[in-house]
Amino acid sequence: MGMSGEAVDDIIRLRSGRGRALLAAMALGSGMAFLDSTVVNVALPTIGRDFDAGMAALQWTVNAYTLMLASLILLGGALGDRFGRRRIFLIGVAWFTVASVLCAVAPSVEVLVVARALQGIGGALLTPGALSILQTSIHPDDRAKAIGAWAGLTGMSGVVGPLLGGWLLEFDWRWVFWINVPIAAVTVWLTRRCAPESRQLRPEQSFDWAGAAFGAVALGAGTYALIAAADAPEPGPLVGAMVLTITAAAAFLRRQATASAPMVPLSLFADRTFSVINAMTFAVYAGLSGVMFFLVIHLQVSLGWSPLAAGLSSLPITLLMLLLSGRSAELATKVGVRLPLVAGSVIGGVGTALLTTAAPGSSYVTAVLPGMTLLGIGLVILVPTLTATVMSSAPAELAGVASGVNNGVSRAAGLMAVAAIPAMVGLAGTSYADADLMTAAFRGAMLICAGLLVAGGALAAFLLPMPGAKLDHEATEEAGETSAPCPAPGLPPAHGH
Repeated sequence: MGMSGEAVDDIIRLRSGRGRALLAAMALGSGMAFLDSTVVNVALPTIGRDFDAGMAALQWTVNAYTLMLASLILLGGALGDRFGRRRIFLIGVAWFTVASVLCAVAPSVEVLVVARALQGIGGALLTPGALSILQTSIHPDDRAKAIGAWAGLTGMSGVVGPLLGGWLLEFDWRWVFWINVPIAAVTVWLTRRCAPESRQLRPEQSFDWAGAAFGAVALGAGTYALIAAADAPEPGPLVGAMVLTITAAAAFLRRQATASAPMVPLSLFADRTFSVINAMTFAVYAGLSGVMFFLVIHLQVSLGWSPLAAGLSSLPITLLMLLLSGRSAELATKVGVRLPLVAGSVIGGVGTALLTTAAPGSSYVTAVLPGMTLLGIGLVILVPTLTATVMSSAPAELAGVASGVNNGVSRAAGLMAVAAIPAMVGLAGTSYADADLMTAAFRGAMLICAGLLVAGGALAAFLLPMPGAKLDHEATEEAGETSAPCPAPGLPPAHGH
């Protein structure tokens, strides 16, 4: 037997050959989904030229995936709990792979967007499964080490992604999706050989299908309204989308308040810290997602960089997160949560504002590296504390749900940012392909993103209760063991190790 309330076939020691193979399988599966989010952003200008696509099509290429992932990730975790985490993980990997093939052979941008949405469904099935399989299959004495290693190995795709993606884009952007096929084949083979099955011993619990549907409709309609606002020929469809968004959101909230087994228990938000931290998560991850979306397009279109060079621009953030997040995780145990949350957000905001100096003729060392380094330092300080605070503010019996909610909030933030910011800075149609227009829009976008990061810090500074509250070592360890990854595109998973 594994954890309380669980059925597990057997428990595995990490040092065994089976344990190492299981860790590799889970890291490959998670890394495959993470790799795509890293590389697709880099490929956007190339995809736009190949399909003669406008800004809205590029936004949907990113957001179709994020929309389905954000809407269904909690449901994916619940399906694993009920029907078996190994089974749902394998279904997710297979689904993700078939959708990747559809992306690779897409004859039009419309087909590509549909295939990306299907990828998101696969991602929602496999992403929560990887961490929960490790949590329930690895021996308790090895569990923290296993999940820490998983986080590091998955985060390495943030290093490999720009290198591999930039190299593949030198040939054809479609190889960005074909590469998933061999990765998935190895993942399935290892998982079938090494992963035991596990499930919750509560088969009578129902699924909140209605809540998932209402949430997906609200996010989808809201995303459409924000993207279409830039170049909609008439207001009718926009008004309809806004009405549908409000109606679906209200239905979602009512469902969560009345369902016997809600997807998002509203009681979690009765805790002020949990509510503030999730609001902060939305602001911070909206800013980060905006940076990652705009930067690689700007560097290729306005500065004439290659896809490889543009992809590598974010490497300082990834390296800093991988090398230093573990050490910074203990900061909140010594100085309290408020200082790291505020300082990390402000430092990241300053770094983002510095990126406005990147213009045609600029060098990486003077115009990009300082801003990316400061942004990375800010994230190193901020993200582990953010994750640990979410976990410590939720009841122990709802820790997994709290992690899933925070994960969903971060992805919804990225969805809204990529949908809204282009219209706010005047990008519509194919204007992103004009170097002068893109340069001006990029500066405005970076200021908006910097403002979002600083706003996140302000929420922590003025709304968090108990300014001197500190996290104990058990809280940071719990965050590392139970939280699902919620990185912005191009960033490694964050854990409290």
